[in-house]
Amino acid sequence: MTRAIKTLILASFLCMFYSCESINDERIPPIAVNIELDNQGLWDTYGVHAYGEYRYFVKQDNIPANFAYTALSYTGFGGVLLISGYSNGDYNVPLAYDLACPVEAKNNVRIQIDKTNFEAFCPTCHSRYDVCEGSGRPLSGEALTKNYGLQRYRVISASLGGYTIVR
Repeated sequence: MTRAIKTLILASFLCMFYSCESINDERIPPIAVNIELDNQGLWDTYGVHAYGEYRYFVKQDNIPANFAYTALSYTGFGGVLLISGYSNGDYNVPLAYDLACPVEAKNNVRIQIDKTNFEAFCPTCHSRYDVCEGSGRPLSGEALTKNYGLQRYRVISASLGGYTIVR
């Protein structure tokens, strides 16, 4: 075998190896997200406070029902999952993800939370995701096979005691 062929085989192997290790969390269309829970009262009412506690935000379906969405409120492609989890050594950190399953990539196929283990799952493809400690990484199903993770959003601390969820 020539050196060029060996180099090509090695390069192909490395590309396959590294592509299998990276998670594709950008399958969901880049739709704006802006949910302002930016004062203590809003956060106390609509925020998440204990590990595994979660809430859905879907503007077009008026979820949660009493939330005052404004013209500047956006909830992404399939809606937003806000959940309290573990990040950077701290528990009860608010984390946010798009509700759309990245395998299905449809805005009306939304992940749900399994209350027994705080994993997210898709009712259509049955893929499961770690949303409390794994940054939305796939755990099983077609999402794991294809390395499709949930689209994650930023949760920014606000000066008046709450948080804002943005993309």
